[in-house]
Amino acid sequence: MTSLVDEFTVAARQAGATAGGPDLTAAGEYLLSRWSEPQRHYHTVTHLSAVLDVIDRHAGLAAHAERVRLAAWMHDAVYDPRALGDANERDSAEFAEGLLTTLGVPEATAAEVARLVGLTAGHATEEDDPDGELLCDADLAILASDDDTYAAYTAAIRREYAHVPEDAFRDGRSQVLKALLELPSIYRLEPLRTQWEDKARANLRRELDEVLGTA
Repeated sequence: MTSLVDEFTVAARQAGATAGGPDLTAAGEYLLSRWSEPQRHYHTVTHLSAVLDVIDRHAGLAAHAERVRLAAWMHDAVYDPRALGDANERDSAEFAEGLLTTLGVPEATAAEVARLVGLTAGHATEEDDPDGELLCDADLAILASDDDTYAAYTAAIRREYAHVPEDAFRDGRSQVLKALLELPSIYRLEPLRTQWEDKARANLRRELDEVLGTA
């Protein structure tokens, strides 16, 4: 946990934060407490760490890797499985801009981090947006995981939506899966697309068949 907080403080400093070390540490610890909330089963510190690991391994593909790292920290900072539509992403973006501004990050940079957070609602990016592409690709990296890891991911998602009746969950989940499969490419950055695209689509199609009862 301490190393994660240290990583947050480094990224915040690189993004221009002027707050003192104790304030940055407190902010990082507060964020980790959010990622550890009891309603989370997939959107946890483990997911945060996995997203940050992808960003670290491919930071050279980004224009401003520190902004992407901060957006990763913030992208599920607000997470309520009962929220409607993209409310979590919008609230997380607003939260990100407010927190980073409080820490002394320049307003334009804080607003850019908030923009990146907002992209994770639909994982759709414009052309020439390497920071947004890296964040979205890192967030969706789980889709290209091995069979056992993917099964654990889907089980954790179901636990987060335990309040939703099975038929309604299947309907909602199938819409999510179809939307992902309809993307021209799940992964935007060429090295990640080459590495992950085929496996992700195979996982998604298999899950969709299972959800629809056609497997």
